[in-house]
Amino acid sequence: MPPAAAASPARIDPRRFLWLLLALALATMNAPQDIWDTIRHLRVPDTDDAMRLVEVRDLLAGQGWYDNVQYRFLAPEGVASHWSRLVDAPLAGLIQALTPLCGQALAEGLIAAFWPVLLFGLFCALLYRGVQSHFGGRAALLALLVATQTFGIAIQFQPGRVDHHNVQILAMLGLALCLISGGFRAGLVGGGLAALSLAVGLEGLPYLALAALYLAGDWCWRGRPALPSLAGFGLGLGLGAPLLFAAQTAPALWTATHCDALSPPWLSLAAGGLGFAMAATVLRHRLATAGSRIALAALCGVLLIGGFALAFPVCLDGPFPGMPALVRDHWLLTVNEMASLPKSIAQGRWEMLVFYPVVLLATLAATWMAWRGTQRRAWSVAALFLWPGLILGFFQFRGLYIASGFVPLVAGPVIDRALTFAAAPGSGLRRWGALVLGGCLVSTLWLAPVGLAEWLALASRTATDPAGALACQSDAAVRPLAALPAGTVLAPIFLGPSILLRTPHTIVAAPYHRAIPGLTAAIEGLGGTETDLDRMLDAFRVRYLVACPSRPADDLQAEPAFATRLARGAVQSDRLDPVALPGPLKVWRVVR
Repeated sequence: MPPAAAASPARIDPRRFLWLLLALALATMNAPQDIWDTIRHLRVPDTDDAMRLVEVRDLLAGQGWYDNVQYRFLAPEGVASHWSRLVDAPLAGLIQALTPLCGQALAEGLIAAFWPVLLFGLFCALLYRGVQSHFGGRAALLALLVATQTFGIAIQFQPGRVDHHNVQILAMLGLALCLISGGFRAGLVGGGLAALSLAVGLEGLPYLALAALYLAGDWCWRGRPALPSLAGFGLGLGLGAPLLFAAQTAPALWTATHCDALSPPWLSLAAGGLGFAMAATVLRHRLATAGSRIALAALCGVLLIGGFALAFPVCLDGPFPGMPALVRDHWLLTVNEMASLPKSIAQGRWEMLVFYPVVLLATLAATWMAWRGTQRRAWSVAALFLWPGLILGFFQFRGLYIASGFVPLVAGPVIDRALTFAAAPGSGLRRWGALVLGGCLVSTLWLAPVGLAEWLALASRTATDPAGALACQSDAAVRPLAALPAGTVLAPIFLGPSILLRTPHTIVAAPYHRAIPGLTAAIEGLGGTETDLDRMLDAFRVRYLVACPSRPADDLQAEPAFATRLARGAVQSDRLDPVALPGPLKVWRVVR
């Protein structure tokens, strides 16, 4: 036979092809212009990212580790932040290390651009290892590929995303993998990650509660084989939480109750979990039956929850106790991350279709596989961490943040299974169902129905276009304010963090619930009558009034607010002297 005829056709190794596809997905995950804008102009996706950089700057400038007051916010007393220094510290350390090489401005831009990339690399490492150990190498590669295409993940790890949500996603993924692995060491690490999550922020609290219930239920069902995981988790959480609390909280505030951050109410729950784990360990020889274990768990649960309700009743109302209706209606409920799914769809925000359906399908798939498939522990833990996000995300968009990080954990094995079915001989509903499910777990494929919905129902969109707000927050828009003599600025709430980041001015309002007086001032001053505006200018000794014409404040009366008409040029005020600055912002100097 001639050599040419004997030669078999060249074939691409499937595994190598997946690696190449993954490399391409990683390379195209972020637009080069976004990275460059972050480096050169501190482009940040969100107001929280800007405020985080302000905190880091203050820390580098010599503000105390325990002093988390932002003194240029509602000066001179300032506003105490409830954010964690544990996120500020690595950012500050990296910026300080680079500053001698390239200057602080460039160092800030470089770290803001590549800190999320470093965290995404860690996320991918955890995801790959976790999926590979339970579902194989091809499923792990597919999970990484899906992660690059999951919008809920991409937005949390994009350049400039220096807020804490990506850290929360990492902590929760690590905790889930520890629960899947089982054993004392994994439980101890998982408990430490749970403590880190609480110290960084309370967004993960529902997931931690379910993780604790899962371990307790597993112990009640299986007894001594499940005890090491429970004991490790209780020890890691019970010791880690107070240590991290002490590391970032001034001793004078150790007894202060804060419902929006790690403080005595939540430390009491961690201590209760440690007590339950210790009781289960000490009494293990006497708790030989499932009934006795359930009785102990029920008793500890009643004491823990009852004690929490009696000792800290204020926290039963959530993290925003005492918020006035005016602030809740005209600020909190207008924030995009607080919007429910029905509200978003009613406003024509069809982009929600790239976030919610993949979480829904991943939740259902993980639940089904936990019920009928193999690797039930892995599937049940994945479902455990997806269900809270699915439910919370229906009522508040931010509920999808952490849950989106678990979509690739489910999608990788599901798509791997679908490819196995596709390669098998024959055909059938099972094959096509697996292929369709696998495809629908990829967020980018939902761009097609999103585009179609926007085209067919263009007139249904009533939500505010975010482009105007983004333009007003940009470096090009806000930086010119820095040329004015320093003074107090009354501006729309969403502009506050950018003004702090890019100018030496002080501000009245920013989107943070601990600053109720400033929120009230911005809502009433910018949304009310001329008298309302004058009252706020005097009360806070405002030197500059700033308006974003494309994003006016809510009108508090039938006619448009005075500040809105002022920005349009329809009215004038004798005490407001216009200041000509480049960009979209309208600026006035207050005449005393």
